[in-house]
Amino acid sequence: MANANAKKKRRKIIIFSIIGVLVIALGVLVVMGSNREKVHTIQTEKAELKTITQVVTASGKIQPEVQVKINAEVSGEIIELPVREGQRVKRGDLLVRIKPDAYQAQLERAEASLAVAQANLQKAEAEFKRVTDLYAKNLVSTAEMDVAKATYLSAQATFAQQQAVLKESRETLGKTTIRSPMDGVISQLRSELGERVSGSQFMQGTEIMTVADLSRMEARVEVGENDVVLVTLGDTARIEVDSYPDRKFVGVVSQIANTASTRGLGTQDEITNFQVRILISAPSDVRFRPGMSMTADIETETRPGVLAIPIQSVTTRQPKEEKQEGETVAEGEAQVAKKGKTKDELKIDEVVFVITDGVAKTKVVKRGISDDSYVEITDGLTEGAEIVSGPYRAINRDLEDGAKVKIDNAKTKKTGSSISSQN
Repeated sequence: MANANAKKKRRKIIIFSIIGVLVIALGVLVVMGSNREKVHTIQTEKAELKTITQVVTASGKIQPEVQVKINAEVSGEIIELPVREGQRVKRGDLLVRIKPDAYQAQLERAEASLAVAQANLQKAEAEFKRVTDLYAKNLVSTAEMDVAKATYLSAQATFAQQQAVLKESRETLGKTTIRSPMDGVISQLRSELGERVSGSQFMQGTEIMTVADLSRMEARVEVGENDVVLVTLGDTARIEVDSYPDRKFVGVVSQIANTASTRGLGTQDEITNFQVRILISAPSDVRFRPGMSMTADIETETRPGVLAIPIQSVTTRQPKEEKQEGETVAEGEAQVAKKGKTKDELKIDEVVFVITDGVAKTKVVKRGISDDSYVEITDGLTEGAEIVSGPYRAINRDLEDGAKVKIDNAKTKKTGSSISSQN
């Protein structure tokens, strides 16, 4: 019995000894692993001279450069509508006729009133001349002279008033017939024959149709307030129209709005844009229609032969500041309390990582213009420098000055994928 207990005790000692050895070995491995410096796998690209074109991208609609909305200026029933949507018209062609009966009667009343006013004026004029002659001979009193004169002046005013009424009646009658103000196409027809329309000289009447010159089309895009300052008249634009997905068209900026249009005023979604108009050059086989959706890349500036690197290679780091006596300052950490500075007052450097002998070194740089892929570097780099271009996570989070790296450009070359999209 004693031998059995002794054997069990030795077995327990052996098992716990083995466990202890394994724990110690695991601890040693952890310590060794933590002391091993991490090596980051990255991709690189050389800083080279390139031509960079700065682009402002905006979306909008295709519209005719010139179009006129035809609105009713008098009320009534449409009795003639000889045009249809899409029909081509010339300047002076009849577009619509509104029933003129009421306005014709108004004109006739004005003509009759003018005739009466003219007769009264002639009578008052003759009476005034007669009284004037008698007054000169002292045969009538001053009071009679004043009455004759007042009657004559009143008749003159009434006659002038009736002339104005007659003129207005003729113009109103003329507005029942609407003719095309330009050569163009009926791009939109909103009313039908027999429909009643309303119109007034004091407010906008019913919109009947739109006449547009479809031979000259333009793109109207909304550009944000931060980008509109980059756009100037005459800038070239590359235009993609949704209806022609495999083609690109060239345009020129012809007009930039001076006043902004704001959506969502007073809310978190408030957007301030400026309308920019781009005159489009389209081949004869392309037929743009008003309202087509499009996107424009406006080329605001082109600089040839500038030092350029991938746009994703530029990131930000807080600069390494000198340590004060008794302070422990880690690189890249915000010095909130130092010298009374707030976090917002601390300088943030724009940097790139340059590879030298397998080590990433931060270089503070200054940027110029950029396109979709590359950014101009105006200061801080020389041509031929090997720059970290990916992955995105390494550039923006993991890499620090002096970090060891391993270059692996094979994956990028094989897949052809964008480095900036790798994490």
